[in-house]
Amino acid sequence: MARDLAYLSATDLTGLLGSGQLSSVELVQSCLARVQAVDGRVRAFNSRDEAGALAAARASDERRAAGQARGPLDGIPVGLKDVIAVEGQPLTCSSKMLANFISPYDATVTTRLKAAGAIPLGRLNMDEFAMGSSTENSAFGPTANPWDLTRVPGGSSGGSAAAVAAGELPLTLGSDTGGSIRQPAALCGIVGLKPTYGLVSRYGLAAYASSLDQIGTMAHTVDDAALLLGAIAGHDERDSTSFKAAVPDYGAEIARRRGPWRLGVPKEFFGAGLDPEVGAAVQAAIAFYREAGCEIREVSLPLAAEHAIAVYYLIATAEASSNLARYDGIRYGHRAAKAKDVVDLYFQSRAEGFGDEVKRRIILGTHVLSSGYYDAYYLRAQKVRTLIRNEFAAVLQECDALLSPTSPIPAFKIGEKSADPLAMYLTDIYTISVNLAGLPGLSVPCGFTTGGLPIGLQLIGRPFDEAGLLAIARAYEQAHEWSQRHPVL
Repeated sequence: MARDLAYLSATDLTGLLGSGQLSSVELVQSCLARVQAVDGRVRAFNSRDEAGALAAARASDERRAAGQARGPLDGIPVGLKDVIAVEGQPLTCSSKMLANFISPYDATVTTRLKAAGAIPLGRLNMDEFAMGSSTENSAFGPTANPWDLTRVPGGSSGGSAAAVAAGELPLTLGSDTGGSIRQPAALCGIVGLKPTYGLVSRYGLAAYASSLDQIGTMAHTVDDAALLLGAIAGHDERDSTSFKAAVPDYGAEIARRRGPWRLGVPKEFFGAGLDPEVGAAVQAAIAFYREAGCEIREVSLPLAAEHAIAVYYLIATAEASSNLARYDGIRYGHRAAKAKDVVDLYFQSRAEGFGDEVKRRIILGTHVLSSGYYDAYYLRAQKVRTLIRNEFAAVLQECDALLSPTSPIPAFKIGEKSADPLAMYLTDIYTISVNLAGLPGLSVPCGFTTGGLPIGLQLIGRPFDEAGLLAIARAYEQAHEWSQRHPVL
């Protein structure tokens, strides 16, 4: 993609398509050219459907010429994390276990994107089965951060974040179980939105931890994240956890809501472990809101700060051990070639198919659910989760949203934390509690380190108030130029 097209927002591209200055075929061809030019170094993609994307682009151009465009996303290419089903395309979860699996159906979000005229262009790399914070735990190899190719893009939706940051795609979808959209968005300098649990259907999303998983949007700007959310949100009877919430016109809502707002700052989120440059950038963002007339309140979330990591890794691993039990080499997935009998087939297929981090979490989750430990660990974790949710509910009665760092540190070197799982888990310390509480969370760029690495500001909102959250983020974004900086590749 020529540089002047590579970093145009989806909103700008929609304008060019509508005015006839650009065709969807030209746009898809430009994306493919950009992928060809940079993805050998970034490695954001697991697979691409170039022929299908060009055919869909031609159909979009024909609809537009006939005056039958389906809306603002008609003709816009979109990338999907390789954990979301697209009929007839690979669905690998970046795992050897599903290396040859072709999805027989579309996820609900895929169906809705296609109905809106958007063009699924390819499948994006991730940590295996969404278990990780760096996109190093992938059978396809690690994805690189476009701002520094020796560093991680975050995870687990690292491919989705890197593809946008590298100018390969204007929009992508990720999934967020403990920060997997917001943390890579922060480390790659883009916008990432995890919606309220239940707002977006999980039908067709390969499950990691079902009570925490949520599909969300990644984009260059807040407006683009809102545009994509409007296309995929809404009740789905095929997902029993889908909520019958109204889906507003997010674009109109965020343009209408101008503040000032009451914003809370959790004091526990600015303690030990926070990189000084990250802390300073977030404090500068808080000062911006104060100067803009917002009321800034210090709030306290002691349970979330102290117990969220432990609670998350008990609940998430327990659900993972149950969800991943289906991959046994019998019905689908990797099957060991030299098994001696059926029991040995189970053992060898799972030993060969899963990577080390997935095995670690399955073992931990199986122990948590085992006889004698269920009450001591899993049930107790669920009780603490309720307390954490109540803690957030109390502070959000007094505030329109909360402000915090998204990640305590900027992007780290590939391999730097691979041998220390606890250090890796702590990179999600500010995002995990949002999933436990089921709240919407968003990361927006708020600066750069002296070494040129992006920093993200996290905003946490009330349930199903994505419009309010987006409006608060947009007010900051439009007063700063962080989203207009792009890496040199």
